[in-house]
Amino acid sequence: MANGSSKKNNTLWFILLGALLATVLGTFWPEAAVKTGFLGDLFLNALKMMVLPLIASSIIVGVTNLGDMKSLGSLGFKAILYYTLTTGIAVILGLVVVNLMQPGVGAEGLTGELPEHFEKTKSFSFMDTLLGMIHPNLIQAAAEFKILPIIVASIVFGIAIVSLKERGKVISDFMVAFNEVVMKIVLWIMVAAPVGIFGLIAYRLGITGGGGAVVDLILQLGKYSACVVTGLLVHGVIVLPFLLFFLGRRNPFTYFFHLAKALVTACATASSSATLPVTMECVEREAKVTNRTASVVLPLGATVNMDGTALYEAVAALFIAQTYGISLGFGEQITVVLTATLASIGAAGIPEAGLVTMILVLQSVGLPLEGIGMILAVDWILDRFRTTVNVWGDAVGSAIIDHSEGRS
Repeated sequence: MANGSSKKNNTLWFILLGALLATVLGTFWPEAAVKTGFLGDLFLNALKMMVLPLIASSIIVGVTNLGDMKSLGSLGFKAILYYTLTTGIAVILGLVVVNLMQPGVGAEGLTGELPEHFEKTKSFSFMDTLLGMIHPNLIQAAAEFKILPIIVASIVFGIAIVSLKERGKVISDFMVAFNEVVMKIVLWIMVAAPVGIFGLIAYRLGITGGGGAVVDLILQLGKYSACVVTGLLVHGVIVLPFLLFFLGRRNPFTYFFHLAKALVTACATASSSATLPVTMECVEREAKVTNRTASVVLPLGATVNMDGTALYEAVAALFIAQTYGISLGFGEQITVVLTATLASIGAAGIPEAGLVTMILVLQSVGLPLEGIGMILAVDWILDRFRTTVNVWGDAVGSAIIDHSEGRS
């Protein structure tokens, strides 16, 4: 047991060392850092390769372990309730921070344009998310990395296995074994995590132009960046640990340490979906949340629980309004709360997904979509912070729901 714990700690320290070396290389030798990008791509592709097999097998195993629709309904209801409440809290927190700090006041000279690749998303709506839950071609959905229909199909498949009772046991046993195989491959991939994360961070800093260029970007939108980071810190360091302690009966510091590998990976990849294999490995194997809960709650959370994204959208919307000199009243800010909460559910767990759903938030209160162009320069930096909060929120939710089910 001591050897296993030592290996886990060593992996974490090697990951942090890789991140530190990448920061140094990307800051002072950006041209050399760009050449390490293939290391990050290989690591990220390896993680993405396991996401869909992991989601399908873990959800099917989780549903069959629950054994009946009543248990699945209870778990699903608690998960959706938790995700909706915490996302709503995050949005309200974002609005409080942006109203107090007023980052857009005095920045009226900033202008922006809606990038071409966002033009086609102007018609984004909640109906798109609803229709996207069921895909006519699951192979195509998998190829396009559309996770929501995979989750829905896996839940239905699991329910069908349970309904077959003894005849479904063969398939159930196979899926359990298949899930263990997937997790074993994830463990192998994590051996390369220090090198992969090194490549991801070094390349990102390199193509930006080095540490000086990153600092310049932050200074251009310093107050806005500080506003977003402040809100994310309050939510991630105060709100979620508070919920974890009182509702999940867990020590937040210990739980955070168990999730450290997943959180560093989330920050490096800026993708909660790509981080999902690592999150599940940390939550189940290190934090000891039961598989019955984690296998259902975490894949669902990686798709619909976006606390950091929702908070970010609320701050960005009001920042854009302040910059254009547009005053949003109480009713309009309530609209932002509701829209950002619901829009975050439709955000894919991929880099910059929040920018796409932000279009819906801006449309809901009549703000100019061109405002998105103002914040693009620092979005890739802030994306890493909000993704980390997204993953942390998923992990906290799994522990809270596990405790409510009497399993921890």
